[in-house]
Amino acid sequence: MPEGTSETKLVNFAMANKARRKIINFLANGDRDIEKIEEIAGKKTLEFHLKILQDAGLIELEGRNVKLSEYGKNFLKGKKESGTEEIKDLSQVKPVEIAEIRQLLPCIADSSKFRVIANMAPPLGGILKILEPIFPKGNYLDRKDSLIVKSGEIITTIYGSGKVSMRMVKNEDEAREELESLKNTINEAILKGVFPVPREKIRVELMDIYKYLPRTNCGKCGEQGCYSFAIKLMAGQVTLEKCTPLKESEYAYNEEQLQFLAVYL
Repeated sequence: MPEGTSETKLVNFAMANKARRKIINFLANGDRDIEKIEEIAGKKTLEFHLKILQDAGLIELEGRNVKLSEYGKNFLKGKKESGTEEIKDLSQVKPVEIAEIRQLLPCIADSSKFRVIANMAPPLGGILKILEPIFPKGNYLDRKDSLIVKSGEIITTIYGSGKVSMRMVKNEDEAREELESLKNTINEAILKGVFPVPREKIRVELMDIYKYLPRTNCGKCGEQGCYSFAIKLMAGQVTLEKCTPLKESEYAYNEEQLQFLAVYL
C-alpha cells in the first residue's frame, strides 16, 4: 500500500478504534473466519470495522475468511520492533511517590469542584499498561501513554511522563486522599513484583451513552436525534465533538462522563 498522506490517515483512523486493534492483533496469529472474529469483537458493528480495516489496506477478505494483508503484517511488525523491551515482571520497578500538588484550579465541568495537577516520581512510562488491571475502572491509552482511572465522580489521568491530572475533586484534602490511595494501590502491585491478572474491559451499553447526551434532538450533529447519534458513536462512525451542545456549560458534567466512557468504545 502506498505511504501517501491520505493512506496514512486511513491507517491512523482504522487503528484509533479499540475493536479494530483487537481484530488486527487477533489476525496476527493467522487467518480467521468471520464467526471467530465475531467472538472477540462482537457481531453488531463487525461489518463496519472490517470495511474500515480493508479500506486502510490492513486486511484482505476472501469470502468468509479474513487475513492480514502484506501491508498489515509489516505494520504490526514495525509496531513491535519500535516498542520498548517487554517487561516480564515488576520486580525491578521502583515504588512511586506523589509530589506536592502544583495546581488547584476550578473544574471546567463543575465550578464547585476543582482540577488538580500533580507529579508522580519516578515516571512509570510503559509500566502503566501493565498496571491497568489493578483499577476496576481503569483504561490505558497507547497513543497518549496514559492511564485513566475513575473513582466515583473523580477522573484521574496518569501519564507516562509522571504528570497526574485529576478532575472533579471537592477540595485539596480530597485530592491528597485520592492521590495517596492511588500511590498505595500502585506500590502494592509493584511490591508483589508480578503482572496483575488481566481483567475484562468495562462494557459500555448504548443507554450508558444516551443518558449523558443532551437528548434535545436538535440535529446539529447531522443525525435525526440523540439516540441515532449514540448508535453511531458506539459504532465509531462519529465523535463526541460532533455534539456541539455538549460544549455548553450546562452539559459540562455530561461531557466529562462521556469523555470517560468513549475510551471504552
